[in-house]
Amino acid sequence: MMLLFTPAIQAWPQDSTPSPTLHLEDCRIRAGEGYPGIKARCGTLERPENPAAPNGDILELFVAVVPALSLEPDPDPLVPIAGGPGQASSEFYASTASAFEAVRRTRDIVLLDQRGTGKSAPMTCEADEALAEGRYSRAQAITQTEACLLALPHDPRYFTTSVAVQDLEALRLALGYEKFNVYGISYGSRVAQHYMRRYPESTRTVVLDGVVPPQLALGPGIAIEAQKTLDGIFSRCTESTDCGERFPNIETDFMILRSRLAVETVLVQLMNPVTGAADEIVFGNDEMAGALRLLSYHPNTVALMPLLIDQAANGNFRPLAAQAMMISEALSESINIGMHNAVVCTEDAPFFAGESVTQEALETTYIGPLQLDALSAICSVWPAGVLDDGFKEPVSSDIPVLLLSGEYDPITPPAYGDAAALEFDNFTHLTGAKQGHGQAPRGCMSNIIGDFVASADLESLETECLERLHAMPFFLDFSGPAP
Repeated sequence: MMLLFTPAIQAWPQDSTPSPTLHLEDCRIRAGEGYPGIKARCGTLERPENPAAPNGDILELFVAVVPALSLEPDPDPLVPIAGGPGQASSEFYASTASAFEAVRRTRDIVLLDQRGTGKSAPMTCEADEALAEGRYSRAQAITQTEACLLALPHDPRYFTTSVAVQDLEALRLALGYEKFNVYGISYGSRVAQHYMRRYPESTRTVVLDGVVPPQLALGPGIAIEAQKTLDGIFSRCTESTDCGERFPNIETDFMILRSRLAVETVLVQLMNPVTGAADEIVFGNDEMAGALRLLSYHPNTVALMPLLIDQAANGNFRPLAAQAMMISEALSESINIGMHNAVVCTEDAPFFAGESVTQEALETTYIGPLQLDALSAICSVWPAGVLDDGFKEPVSSDIPVLLLSGEYDPITPPAYGDAAALEFDNFTHLTGAKQGHGQAPRGCMSNIIGDFVASADLESLETECLERLHAMPFFLDFSGPAP
């Protein structure tokens, strides 16, 4: 597929805002409250809410630079971009900093909380993650969304990827770097691809981890891919001698459990695993689906899933309910729902019909149509934002690109990486065996990323170490896997 607007890149409206002077001061960045801090230099990048109206309202965007370990760092830093959409890049980096230490030996790490996230004009409202997960009726979802829109502090039309990449380029100019090396995880891979499309002369290398191809409308396929991953987990358990013997009927038990929870929910009393206070949770199929989907992202939490399902099937809902509660609270704290909706309702929902996913296909999955229905309801009243021409086309580029996928990724499978690379001239696609979503922290991948950014040479990469990647064995009880 040809990228129709490639010759016209210079015809895009250019941001006429003068490059700001960015002052940085000593600070610490954290993954969240209570986490240890990482030394950095922080500042505020002032940007127009609407880049086409530079004299209008101004947003203050949070910037952090984690200095290189070298006294003479290389001139082009690494810029990690978080996923979600709605997660702050500074928090993402602080939670996975070890994955980028090989790069930081010789390069600064530059972090920009994307507009609408973290400390960058956060787009928060009372609506919680239950809205996006589809736990309200359509009418309730619309009412909640309308209330959210009224509470937002800024115009959501200017919080899309097409505007966010302009902020990144303004940051590059403000800090005086000639080029960026860009790393994007999940939704961040979409931002990274559009940055390299719009600013190819500013991009030295790109790492795409858990790849979202531009031509994909993320949403309709989520339930389908999650079901494939769950089926694979059950198959792996059955094929494993220890897991197969311990949970011989795991898939059947799960189907019986789903049938039970479809008829009635369960009120589970437990100690809140985050606060330690006595609490209770109404637990049904929706809560179970949300927990299992996110547990399937990481091989370490995948190891718990047969045991959690078995316990629930035998009447002990507390372990699985506790996981659902922790995931729910973590999600609500890390995702800015206003920014999330601004992206999804401009860049995905208008294109859902083109994904050809039928209602019948969704009904066969453990998630069902609930999440897609929720997004459709939200976006029926959410205003569409700025979308660059050609945004939904594959990126055509000869910039060196390293694509990373997990074999058992429940949301961005390896096929998505292949789709993104259709028009790349200089790329390598690595797949982590038995891995889930996000490869940078896995095994030796951080060293591979470090070597790639150092050399910008894909042919010289040594990847044999990936053969040693493994998935944690399944837990047979709460003391752990078999010895």
